[in-house]
Amino acid sequence: MARPFPLLSRLLHWTMALLILAMLFIGVAMVSSLSDYHRLVAIHRPLGILLLVLVAVRLVNRLLSPPPPLPAAMPAVLRLAAEASHWLLYALMFAVPVVGWAMLSAAGYPIQLVGAVYLPPILPHDRALYAILRPAHTVLAFLLFATFLAHLGAALTHALVFKDGVFRSMVK
Repeated sequence: MARPFPLLSRLLHWTMALLILAMLFIGVAMVSSLSDYHRLVAIHRPLGILLLVLVAVRLVNRLLSPPPPLPAAMPAVLRLAAEASHWLLYALMFAVPVVGWAMLSAAGYPIQLVGAVYLPPILPHDRALYAILRPAHTVLAFLLFATFLAHLGAALTHALVFKDGVFRSMVK
């Protein structure tokens, strides 16, 4: 069996997995429900920033505490796919909230975190730029969701088909 991930790595992994799922469902609900839009966006914005902070912490944690090695018997193509998909997840977990922040900045919308705490804009108010960033945020979010599902599928394959300890190393 593979050695388990460090506790902090597991906590960050599962916390972010739950938050990302919540954010994706909140995002879909935001665009499909005008009556709940303002309530949902008030949740979505600070959670997005929390995820941005957590992905930075998680990346530093991963560099300081590398993950356990994959099983030696795992084919090279699957190792490459696992490594590439993990870095794609990190890139998307970073890009989605940054593009969201940039989109809101370009739209001129304030990003309220809690009470009177607001984030500064990272781009100038520019409607043309907003028109580009709005669909980019959506596309990146759906790409994150697709990558998330592929990651889940791979994890379940390790757990149920390969039974090689990879899945167990993240849940133990």
